[in-house]
Amino acid sequence: MNFRQKIAQFMYGRNGYDAYSQFLLLAAIVLVVLSMLFTWLPPLAVLFQLGEYAVLIYCIWRVLSRNVYKRQQENARYYEKRQAFFRWCRGVRDRWQQRKEYRFFRCPSCHALLRVPRGKGRLQLTCRKCGNRFERKT
Repeated sequence: MNFRQKIAQFMYGRNGYDAYSQFLLLAAIVLVVLSMLFTWLPPLAVLFQLGEYAVLIYCIWRVLSRNVYKRQQENARYYEKRQAFFRWCRGVRDRWQQRKEYRFFRCPSCHALLRVPRGKGRLQLTCRKCGNRFERKT
């Protein structure tokens, strides 16, 4: 039996490398770089190194875990948070690109985001989500 087959046999029934493990590995690399940048401040460098070790140990533990169902749930939660973050980034980018034509307001009661054309003076706005009416200058 060659080395590749032995590794495959060892990993059978284990979680393996998924997207969350990849994120943890990248986080550990960032912590390594930070610990190297802060060598002039030893307590902070040691803190980054401890964080790096903790993240690496957790990543290895996840990859070798036999509780695949739990690791899949963790991976699904990671994907949900990742999608929420990218959705937020897209919203910030869109608001930045539309900043010259539109003003953006938050509803005082439900905090929904409302987009109003610029230069219309004082307007009575109605939230589409909750129906709350409020006045703003555009």
